[in-house]
Amino acid sequence: MPIITVNGKKVHIQELNKGAEHTVVLIHGMFSNLSIYYFNIAPILAKHFHVVMFDLKSHGMSERFTDGYDLDSMSSDVLALMDALNIEKAHLIGYSFGGLIALKTALKAPGRVEQLVIIEAPDPQDEKARHIIDDYSKEFLEHYVANFTDTTKVQMGKRQMEKNHRMYEFLFNETTIKADMITEKHFLSEVDFSELKPSTMLMYGEDSNCRPTGEWLNAQIGNSELQLIPGDHNIPIQEPVLIAETIARFLSESLKTLTQNHG
Repeated sequence: MPIITVNGKKVHIQELNKGAEHTVVLIHGMFSNLSIYYFNIAPILAKHFHVVMFDLKSHGMSERFTDGYDLDSMSSDVLALMDALNIEKAHLIGYSFGGLIALKTALKAPGRVEQLVIIEAPDPQDEKARHIIDDYSKEFLEHYVANFTDTTKVQMGKRQMEKNHRMYEFLFNETTIKADMITEKHFLSEVDFSELKPSTMLMYGEDSNCRPTGEWLNAQIGNSELQLIPGDHNIPIQEPVLIAETIARFLSESLKTLTQNHG
């Protein structure tokens, strides 16, 4: 399991198709880990792109930290990871709170983001959204266990389950994660979307509580499209192949347009 040091922090990463011309960086949501992409979504994207996945701090197999869960710190972590891997520019794909991290990164360093895909990013001032993330983390854990078993033919042991639960307890009880998420309450309402340079695809579940946020973002972002996917907040679990194929098509078409415009 590759662990690299980024900004003095140990970060667990996985890479697929390193030789590809363009890179996609996948950012997972709070209280999950990179395996949400690893089993179904990343292999499809890796047919076309160099795919980089990583565990956010204190998630999965990355090092634990008690603070630094605000969007500024988390987006700095993404850019530092790109630096460590010598990635000048990448497509960013973020799910749930990872979508907000991707958006913040694109605003902070527009020259380093090719295209942006935001999946089910919540409005941080919506109390319900924070509960969705909490509920989602439980469903994610069940999905992760099932997929781990299917893919490796190994039953996830009780010790691994307990380790995952300890991670959630650490995040909930011993870090600033909740307080940091609350400090970001007004993030979306304070963003100047005219500063957002990359073309953006928004993906939301047809029945998701976060769908109004996707519709609002689509109205705010000049160069965006909204794709509604059958399902709720858990669409990466419910429709991974549809999501991966839709993303691959969007990124490939956007690159084609960019090439023609510069040609």
